Amino acid sequence: MALDKPYKDIPGTIIFDADQSRKGYHLNQFCMSLMKAENRERFKRDQRAYLDEWPMSEEQKQAVLDMDLNRAMALGGNIYFLAKIGATHGKSFQQMAGSMTGMSEEEYRAMMLAGGRSIEGNRHLGEDGDAQPQHQPQGQAGRKASV
Repeated sequence: MALDKPYKDIPGTIIFDADQSRKGYHLNQFCMSLMKAENRERFKRDQRAYLDEWPMSEEQKQAVLDMDLNRAMALGGNIYFLAKIGATHGKSFQQMAGSMTGMSEEEYRAMMLAGGRSIEGNRHLGEDGDAQPQHQPQGQAGRKASV
């Protein structure tokens, strides 16, 4: 029986909880393997062959190949583990975060220095202005999916 997860209605937010952890276990283990230089070299030499050594879903493997970190997170990846993929490709965390928001590294840096992302559009789906969140039980008609 799934627990009620009121945090699931925050647009664009993926919470790494126990369900996400189970879903992404092998993806995250793959990422951790990149801590070893020999594994990073094997991965860079033939990404597909290295990924095929891991019992991940095809969708998870494709997200890694595409460097689609948002998709990888939706498929159970933990951002702190996924950062190892970017580091393997010579990307900073700031570059990766920028790509995840659709911004350049410079735009992302400027946004963060200016105080971060605006709350507008990032409230609970049930909120209206200053109203309190209106949580609906999971499975209730009219619930929007958040990914």
